[in-house]
Amino acid sequence: MKKKIVLVGGGGHCKVVIDAIRNSKKFSIYGIVDPNLPKGKVICGVKVIGTDDILQKLFKKGIRDAFISVGSIGNCEIRKRIHIKLMNLGFQLLVIVHPKAVVANGVKLGKGTFVAAGVVINPGVRIEENAIINTSSSIDHDCIIGNFVHIAPGATLSGGVKVGDESHIGVGANIVQNIRIGEKCLLRAGVTLLEDIKDGAKF
Repeated sequence: MKKKIVLVGGGGHCKVVIDAIRNSKKFSIYGIVDPNLPKGKVICGVKVIGTDDILQKLFKKGIRDAFISVGSIGNCEIRKRIHIKLMNLGFQLLVIVHPKAVVANGVKLGKGTFVAAGVVINPGVRIEENAIINTSSSIDHDCIIGNFVHIAPGATLSGGVKVGDESHIGVGANIVQNIRIGEKCLLRAGVTLLEDIKDGAKF
């Protein structure tokens, strides 16, 4: 039987996650919890079943797997709070990979990581926990991607790039080889990064 999974967050990113789960055919979506949406609302055929307050009840009911389906653009605080809550309740965070992503053998994907359609991840890459590797982005060999990093659609990382925790790489950004990006950095859409940047930089 497929694992039953609860999704936490019902916004736009949730729709992308739902599509990946359905196409992978590995999990069964039990429902969505979201404090900002009415119970019974349907998102891509999946019902909102309540707020975060029902997570403990779901766990006791036997739903032990969850996924954070809230997106992030330069601020990971909501995703971090959800992560802590799910861990404290005992949930397991799955890894979701769209079957139309290309992920090389041996790539490490940390728990809670999402890999969208069209992504290419080459050999030697390590991605830590709760990262979002979004649509048609490309991560070349030997990159290291930190916790809660968001690689936005169409971004390209050359070989040996290191991205610190909670950084956001904007839509269509390009990063040349061996660059070091600090923690909590924000790269705007379409930039080309040719030099290292320190923690908290906006570029």
